[in-house]
Amino acid sequence: MRRYETIYILRPTLSEDEITKVVENTSQIILDEKGTIIELNKWGMKKLAYLIKKESQGYYVYCEYAGSPVAVAEIERKFRIDDSVLRYLTIKTAAAISEEQIQQAVGEVTARETAAQEQEEEATEKEEAVVEQTSVEQKTSTEEPPVEAKNEEVAEVENESKTEK
Repeated sequence: MRRYETIYILRPTLSEDEITKVVENTSQIILDEKGTIIELNKWGMKKLAYLIKKESQGYYVYCEYAGSPVAVAEIERKFRIDDSVLRYLTIKTAAAISEEQIQQAVGEVTARETAAQEQEEEATEKEEAVVEQTSVEQKTSTEEPPVEAKNEEVAEVENESKTEK
């Protein structure tokens, strides 16, 4: 088996279901040829550097996998036929990859995703704490002083006005 990366750009007018269908078909070709998907990322809608088939935007998908050259040929054949694919590029990143290396790569990707998710959760928690703290501070600063304090202030002002007379 060899290790490959494929990036393909889909038309921006596709619905989420149609995008999912193209991604699943591509993944199925890899799996049918006894390959393994290491990483699959939907990068989302991005502006293109130049018009491709009269489109200024495209939906990017990144797929890293271990497979045979037959799988790559089949994927590219399907991409040439499918009108929803604007562009694609496949590169071979390793001439040979063992099952052990595949599992290690999958583990690294999983660890990276888990770490990113944990950082995102921590950032969200910190943001919520800051928002909660500022709302508490705003409530305390906008509260009026107790009635007793107001009465004392009024009495002081009255005493000062009496002494002036």
